[in-house]
Amino acid sequence: MMAGRLPEHVDVAIVGGGPVGALLALRLADAGINALAIEARVTTPADPRALALSHASTEALARVGLWHDALGATAITRVHVSQAGTLGRTELSAAEIGLPALGHVVPYSALAGLALERLRTGKAAVALGTTVTGIDRLARYAQLTLATPQGLHRLTAGLVVLAEGGQLLAALDDVTQTVKPYEQHAILATITPNEPHRGVAFERFADDGPMALLPNGDDYTLVWTQTPEGADARLALSDADFIAQVGQRFAGRIDGFAKVGPRASWPLALKTLDSVVGRRVVMIGNAAQTLHPVAGQGLNLGLRDATTLADLLTITPRPLLGEPATLARYAGLRRKDAGRVTRFTDGLIGWFESPNPLLKHARSAGLLALDQIGPLRRGFARKMVYGAR
Repeated sequence: MMAGRLPEHVDVAIVGGGPVGALLALRLADAGINALAIEARVTTPADPRALALSHASTEALARVGLWHDALGATAITRVHVSQAGTLGRTELSAAEIGLPALGHVVPYSALAGLALERLRTGKAAVALGTTVTGIDRLARYAQLTLATPQGLHRLTAGLVVLAEGGQLLAALDDVTQTVKPYEQHAILATITPNEPHRGVAFERFADDGPMALLPNGDDYTLVWTQTPEGADARLALSDADFIAQVGQRFAGRIDGFAKVGPRASWPLALKTLDSVVGRRVVMIGNAAQTLHPVAGQGLNLGLRDATTLADLLTITPRPLLGEPATLARYAGLRRKDAGRVTRFTDGLIGWFESPNPLLKHARSAGLLALDQIGPLRRGFARKMVYGAR
């Protein structure tokens, strides 16, 4: 619900009203915790991205009304993983691990729009069109300076949760962010297959960069990692030539493509923190880590951050919400999952980009082993759905 008059104090202030921040705010509201979500936007801008959400993520979103049929989500029933130029391939199946779907693909703008709507109309208090311009953390509370449509406002909070990073991270003197540029760009496009996709997603490790095809409605969302120069060259191609290059890389697996929509690209980097907690502050979602899109784990990891934090705060006495012991407990709960997923995603880039023939054969053997060893394959699929537990 919209906060008519901003409070002077809240137990928890959540900076960011995207899917991660909204999930946390709605969970805390359900538990009766005095929390306020703070979001700079008042509407959701157009955004061409599509999100690959695991089955566990959609369950967490559905719990607070952030998932329904009107989102237009497309189920992923199988994921086909292969390496170009080798026999290496494996396939993960929802049926094999007893799920109706491994996950769903949903337009980013649809999910972000629903998050704003649920904050606007649900039990969680929200301040829209409001920006946090400063944060001063003291021993017993943190003080936020807010720029609102009515002017500046200051409020105190027992705990501040950053669900989006931005300039506030730079203001924290006890948290350091590390940025690892990949020297790669991701090309994004909607591409229509000649034949129905039947819910099958593809991850293809080609010699010039990994490619993902995510079933999205009747189309695929293509995410193609390239060098900056390679991305510029492919953005400049005609639609026919672009379709031909994509089709060549999926020959034998997909029967070509009929058309492609507008293309865009953006630079890729790994962003991590030396600690996801500081004095009176917790970082979750993109504020805690920004990952390479390969394997599609970024938002899933952020939603598990929000779920874990909500579980912890709802059983913590109010005076202890922002205390060091509580924050240390949260950091410990997230260390294994976040660390393994971050290393796995980053490692895939280094492992598959090497042109060394011996490594190429080793990668092929690894994929074949995963395909042939049922318990290993099923265990890997479960980790992709539920994270490292």
